[in-house]
Parts: sequence; structure tokens; C-alpha cells
Amino acid sequence: MKSYWRSVLLLGLFVLCTPHAHADVTLPALISDGMVLQQGTTVPLWGAARDGEVVVVEFQGQKVSATAKGGQWLVRLSPLKPGGPFTLTVSGQNRIELKNVLVGEVWVCSGQSNMAWRVNQSANAETEIANAKYPQIRLFTVPRLEADVPVKTIKGSWKECSPETVATFSAVGYFFGRDLHKARHVPIGLINSSVGGTPAEAWMSEAALKAYSERQQIIEEYEQKLARYNREMETFKIAADKAKAESQPAPNQPSRAWKPVSLYNGMIAPLIPFAIKGVIWYQGEANSPRAYQYRTLFPALIRNWRADWGAGDFPFLFVQLAAVGPQGELDTGRRGWPELREAQLLTMQSVPKTGMAVSIDYGDREVHPIQKEPVGARLTLAARAIAYGEQIVYSGPIYQAMKIEGSKIALSFKHTGSGLETRSGALQGVTIAGEDQVFHPAQAEIKGNQVIVSSAEVTKPVAVRYAWTTYPLCNLYNKEGLPASPFRTDNWPGVTQPRATIGTRLNR
Repeated sequence: MKSYWRSVLLLGLFVLCTPHAHADVTLPALISDGMVLQQGTTVPLWGAARDGEVVVVEFQGQKVSATAKGGQWLVRLSPLKPGGPFTLTVSGQNRIELKNVLVGEVWVCSGQSNMAWRVNQSANAETEIANAKYPQIRLFTVPRLEADVPVKTIKGSWKECSPETVATFSAVGYFFGRDLHKARHVPIGLINSSVGGTPAEAWMSEAALKAYSERQQIIEEYEQKLARYNREMETFKIAADKAKAESQPAPNQPSRAWKPVSLYNGMIAPLIPFAIKGVIWYQGEANSPRAYQYRTLFPALIRNWRADWGAGDFPFLFVQLAAVGPQGELDTGRRGWPELREAQLLTMQSVPKTGMAVSIDYGDREVHPIQKEPVGARLTLAARAIAYGEQIVYSGPIYQAMKIEGSKIALSFKHTGSGLETRSGALQGVTIAGEDQVFHPAQAEIKGNQVIVSSAEVTKPVAVRYAWTTYPLCNLYNKEGLPASPFRTDNWPGVTQPRATIGTRLNR
């Protein structure tokens, strides 16, 4: 009798410890009903199954298979033609039928709060939501997740773009996708993976951060912020309890300390290797105190994502920080913003297949401008030119060179389009300096595709700056209505440049 029960116990243990002999084939949330697959490129599809199980995927006349190993399988479809809706089947121990699948253009929308900013928080929200009837635009929002190691699965689902689904989606992402759909006439898939208040290093992989030359500074700053956050949270809890007991408004909660690599692990890693056309990115506010570092950190992030996706140098389009704070002033609380914009400009000029949407003319006193439609429109122009090769004017004037002509400086530009112009009167936002490095308001005049700058207070000028404040009053455009990027012609040390680097040449 004892031997019988021993046999039963051993059999039970064997069943419990054996890998799921009859486990069903499963798919990640990203590969599901209503998804959009990227046209014109190899498309990886993957999931889980028992070891040794043969998984067959059928789509658009293709039939491909893979054998599961380590509980995972992956197949690659040959380039797909746009259109739909289609049905995609996955067969193994079980059969999965994915319906309402489209093929078109897939873009990841990522960054911090200005990318996370919802349609229902933006200008003209009621009208925009009511008009958002685009069944061939699909929306996927990645849940916020910090993780110590890369995760493989996330929750979420694809939703058809409609007044019922668009309200809480990224406003910049939606307007970009809407305008791209109208321009390209194909289905659009938008994957929103963004979290407010987050620094770039939280969106990098551990391997990429380890390879980054200034990693130690980032880690040390995070540890300092975490210690401060923990202290402030203790004070906050006491104050919150007191306010509740006295029926008073709760105090403001302290800002998070975002752990490096945590959001990459939880919100980017599970998207890879889903085939995409490119990325739109709106971030930098959290890195503005270290703007000089962003010159190398941001390109490192772009290289990181491109390498991990393994799909070449896909287009990476981003928004230059908008104006913020008191108009016409250098907000002392955000002194690094002009230099962060410069770091973004330098990235656009040095990293291939990148594009920058200038948003300096849509700022606000608050850090979240509600005008998101123009930002999406400018990103769409950049995508049409950089991702799709359309011969259009997609950028405002970008400073190219200067020439000193006596007491004046002549500036020349790229991306002048049909010519330079100003909005609302004389050219504003220009300052000029001599060798003393003291900048004075300047007179600036457009002559052809040049801007001639001078000041009675500077007889021997050596440098010009444009829109070099936190909230500049500036109005230089090309005739296509796209604003000039803020810039400076000098390489004098800025407020965020570490003392050890002073004397080195700017990365132009």
C-alpha cells in the first residue's frame, strides 16, 4: 500500500515538474486582433509554445513555420503589401485566428509628458475627438512599467481610432498618425510608450548605458535623487495624513526618481522585434539640467534602439523643446533649456536619418503646451521627407554659417524653402556680442536668404545668438511657415557644460 501511494506521489511530482506537455501556443499582446503590420519589410512574429512544437503562421498567401525552443518561437514573414483587413492564423497544439489585421506603416511614439499628453487635454479637444473617425488608424498604448530586467510580455490591445478610443491616446502621436494617413493613404499603427517626467537614461538598455562614457555620473545622480525622494516622501506622508485629518487639500507629492534602464526594460524591450517604420520622440525636459551631456546621451539612445531592433537605421524623428515660462526671459529654474535645444539640433545634424520638429512658436507658460496638432503636423512633414523620400520642404531655417562684414554679421541658412520671412513685424530674438562675450539686442534684417545682424553697442562683433532664452520672442520662418531653430554661432561655455570640458571644441 505504501508503495502505491509512493508511486502516486512520484507521478504527481513528475506532472508538476514537467514542462507543459500540452501547452497552447500563445502570442504577446502586441500580436493580436486589430494590429497593423509593417509593409515592405521582413516582419517577425513570435510567441510561446512547448519545446519542440512546430508553429505555423499563415498570412497573405505565405506559410512559414518554426520549432519552439526554450518555450519560445519566432517566424519571419516576407515583405507584405499594404491593405486589409486580413486574417492571420497561428497553428500548433491549438489554432489562433487574428482578425481585422491591417498592413501599412507602424510608428513608435515615445518620450516623456509632452508625448504622453492626451488628446482630451489638448487644444480644440472636443472637436478633434468628435472628428477622429479613422478605422484604418490603430492605437496601442503600452502600460507604464518599470522593470529591473527586460520583460517579454505586456498587457494591452489594439484599438481602432474613433471618438471613443482617441481621447486618452497621445495627442502628438494621434495628430502625426492622422496626417500621415492622409498623406500616404495606407493604414497606420501607432504604439504609444511614454511616461511623464522621465529622463532619457530610463529609456536605454543596461548594455547601452554600461557602454556610455558618463554612466557613473548618471548612476550617482540617480542615487542622490532616490535618497532625496525617499526623505521627501516621508515628509509628504506626514503632511498628507495631517491634511486629511483636518479636511485640508493634500500637499503636492514629490517628483519620482526614475531608475536608469527601468522603462526600457518594461516598455521598450517587449516591443522588440515588432517591425516598425520608425520612432517619433518628445523628451528632453527632464535632462535639461544636464543639457551638455544630452549631446552624447541622446545619440547613444538612438543607436541603442536601432541596434536592438536590428532593422537598420530606421527614421528617428523628435520634437525640439518648446518655449516655456515668462515670455522673453531666461527662466532661472530652467536655464538649461536653450542648451538642450542645441543638443537636439546637434543630434539632428550628426545622426543619420533623424529629423527635428521645431516647436519654439507653440510654447506656453507651463511645461505642457496644449497646441499639439502643429507639432504632429511638423513631425509628419519630417516623416514624409526622411522616411518616405518625398521632395518637400519639411524643416524651418537651420543656421549654416556666419561671415563678419565690418560691424555686421551675415548669417546663412539651410532649409530656407521659398525664402526667409518674419511673422508679426521686424525680426526678433536676435542678440550680438563682441569678444567680451556680452550679448546685446540686435537689429536684424533679411536680405535674400541671409540675415544681417548688427548693434550700435557692438562695433566689432564676433557672435550671434537667436532665440537663446527659455521663452524667446522670435519670429524667423521660411515662407512655407516653418520656424527657424534656435541657434548660436559661438562655442562659449554654457551653464550646463562641466568645468572639465571647458576648452574643448563644440560638437558641431
